[in-house]
Amino acid sequence: QLQKDLEEIKELLLKTTRKRLRDVLMTEKYRIELEIKNQPPPKPKDVAEEEKSTLGGYTVKINNYGWDQSDKFIKLYISLKEVHKLPADNVQVHFTERSFDLLVKNLNGKNYTMTFNNLLKPISVEGSSRKIKTDMVLVMCRKKQEEKWDCLTQVEKESKEKEKAAYDTSDPSEGLMNLLKKMYAEGDDEMKRTINKAWVESREKQSKGDTPMDI
Repeated sequence: QLQKDLEEIKELLLKTTRKRLRDVLMTEKYRIELEIKNQPPPKPKDVAEEEKSTLGGYTVKINNYGWDQSDKFIKLYISLKEVHKLPADNVQVHFTERSFDLLVKNLNGKNYTMTFNNLLKPISVEGSSRKIKTDMVLVMCRKKQEEKWDCLTQVEKESKEKEKAAYDTSDPSEGLMNLLKKMYAEGDDEMKRTINKAWVESREKQSKGDTPMDI
């Protein structure tokens, strides 16, 4: 799917002549190329088929975890009740330089998976490992460079930067407007009614020459 997106963007680049649009497309092209580059290599077909055939029950995607870091490691804590009672071979982690996949097989009739792609910085495959503790799996990603990570993934970093850029402005009213737009887009019906009411009252005060309402 990513490859198809990349090909379509390349076609658009050939057609467009507007600099601003080209800049946007080039940025997206670079992002997709980076994501493709950092995807874990496909497993050999026989290995993939063997793993598939050994999985019983149904598979659950793990979304909840905690994380911490030291100078040398990124540590992810995944709580799974009774995971320590499984054979060690049932808990597998596959590392690449910028990703890892966790697979827990046949835990109370279910399989559990977690995938992290586009880690913020490179990790050492050989130095990374997993530990099985009481009701918990600890995934330890060995940093290639001993430095602090601000977040776990490149996508998370880009999201934070975009959000920060949206509110970093020398014009306070523009920052407020951006905030209101975000609240309106993400809010429920009650929030949207409240914002609409405040906006109407503010415009009415402006038309009467009063000081606009501080929303």
